[in-house]
Amino acid sequence: MLHVAYLMPLFPLAGFLVLVAAGRRIGDPVAGWIGTLAVAAAFVVACLTLGGLLNQPDAHRLFVHDYFTWFHVGGLNVPVGILVDPLSVTMVMFITGVSMVIHLYSIAYMKGDPDYPKFFIYMNLFVFSMLVLVLANNLLLTFVGWEGVGVCSYWLVSFWFHRDSAASAGKKAFIYNRIGDAGFLLAIFLIFEKTGTVQYTGGPGGGIFGQLHHLGGGTGTAAVLLLFLAATGKSAQIPLFNWLPDAMEGPTPVSALIHAATMVTAGVYLLCRMNHLLALTHAGMEVIAIIGGVTAFVAATIACAQQDIKKVLAFSTISQIGYMILAVGSGAYVAAIFLMVSHAFFKGLLFLGAGSAIHGLDNEQDLKRMGALRKTMQWTTITFTVGWLAIAGIPPLAGFWSKGDVLDNVYSHYKVLWFLGLITAVLTAYYMTRLQVLAFGGEPRWDKIGPHGEPPLHAPHESPWVMRLPLVILAVAAFFGGLLDLPWIHHDSFEGWLGPVFAGSLYNDHLHAGGEWALALTDLAAALIGVIVGFALWRGAQVDKPQLEPQFLQRVWYWDDFYDALIGRPSQKLATFCAWVVDVRIIDGAVNGMASVVRATGSATRKLQSGYVRNYALGIAVGMAALIVFLLSRTWWS
Repeated sequence: MLHVAYLMPLFPLAGFLVLVAAGRRIGDPVAGWIGTLAVAAAFVVACLTLGGLLNQPDAHRLFVHDYFTWFHVGGLNVPVGILVDPLSVTMVMFITGVSMVIHLYSIAYMKGDPDYPKFFIYMNLFVFSMLVLVLANNLLLTFVGWEGVGVCSYWLVSFWFHRDSAASAGKKAFIYNRIGDAGFLLAIFLIFEKTGTVQYTGGPGGGIFGQLHHLGGGTGTAAVLLLFLAATGKSAQIPLFNWLPDAMEGPTPVSALIHAATMVTAGVYLLCRMNHLLALTHAGMEVIAIIGGVTAFVAATIACAQQDIKKVLAFSTISQIGYMILAVGSGAYVAAIFLMVSHAFFKGLLFLGAGSAIHGLDNEQDLKRMGALRKTMQWTTITFTVGWLAIAGIPPLAGFWSKGDVLDNVYSHYKVLWFLGLITAVLTAYYMTRLQVLAFGGEPRWDKIGPHGEPPLHAPHESPWVMRLPLVILAVAAFFGGLLDLPWIHHDSFEGWLGPVFAGSLYNDHLHAGGEWALALTDLAAALIGVIVGFALWRGAQVDKPQLEPQFLQRVWYWDDFYDALIGRPSQKLATFCAWVVDVRIIDGAVNGMASVVRATGSATRKLQSGYVRNYALGIAVGMAALIVFLLSRTWWS
């Protein structure tokens, strides 16, 4: 079964090509079904590959195969091949599975859109690129997938480009990601310069992981920090996190797939894939842990004051990925992947549930204009509630186990960051309770005039079955996802499955049983405090509470304003100076000045060409006289 793994990216690629060729002709909804079936086929192959890997002994769960040489220049040999191991198979399972249900959801959500086939073209291309990213057996091919998901994100964020906000959001996402991509490229150059290869394993000298002795000291730290710069861009961490909330301008299925479940986890995957390199630099790991912990806290505080339902979930995504990065910095790679998988389930569910609410309210996204959706959207309410409880950390749902796993590991290494993560857990439960109450609880506000004079909305309606079925599937996954790695299961658990990938790079400090129970109860207390406070503050009819939504948080800690003042405005002034002074006055002035000199000279000399023979004869005579005078003067002076 491992030998068919190459079919996983080929099926979405085939769907992309079919839709490019015939998408306009087949139209809505056939184009959506073709795109969905292509991803479903990739999911089936992923299941077969998982089965094939499970049949192998623990020590032999690694399949590397080169299909052909991409290029060979000097000492650089770059093959096109795949690396199948527990980490890559875990990634492709939830990528294809979650992508499949989101494609199904999109069939109805995007119904009637004039660019319906184009949407599924981009979505299939994205899934292909994401699978290339996680299956690649070398850094350069990983970078191809990395760039592929980046450009697909740009197209999908700005899908409704006729809106100025969507076009700007797409450009913002593109620029922020390019900064991170520069770090990725520099890391590849540095690693190749020291090891002579870009292959993870196999190839010359056993690949990168076989030549880690060349990457010790400052070189290793530099490579790790450059890779982390790439991760901060793709996974929206400080200082490059600002693009993700604006990316909510794209269609909601895009937010669910790309900006919650898959693409934004690429940075975490990259760091986990390079875990043996990270283990060489304690300083680099500390930087990663600190940035992850601070990002989780900052994003959680901002989510507490957002009114747009999708922006609450966007900042929640940034915060949850911060937890994953914090786990990576603590050497808890298994915990990071466990949270990544469970997060894909419950955050995909939350975004699709939000999309269902938006769909039922004729595209209204303001929480303050919702309310009482439980009365008319029962399926959406029930499934969304599962996602809310999961991300809040209420047992026995997946979020309790995965987030607790991260905090337990962090506690063993960074007590201050553990406390910050615990406060973030309280905030997470609070802002998600606030969202739940404002959208689904209380009394209806959609039938009233909006705060800026907007007319009342139509009565909300439940979504069609094509949108409800993905909600149910993800709700079941979010509920039972914790079974992947329960703390009392060992060999057959997630840790036993992924352990060989991270062997030799883990920080193996385990708490005793009493300590684990104490931390678990602390995590539960944090979740309950957040839920109780959220209910107490927001369950009433009054929803305008500026004291709970300070401008500081609504304005994202003034982070965008800071970048605008530090970079945006000076860059604009520099561009204006270059346009009107350097370009117009200096460059154009020099060119135009030279032209004016030539023109003036021509105009002056043109007067000599009068067309009269007598003038020419006079000129000849004067010239000969001047020549004779010149020759005689030389004779006189000599």
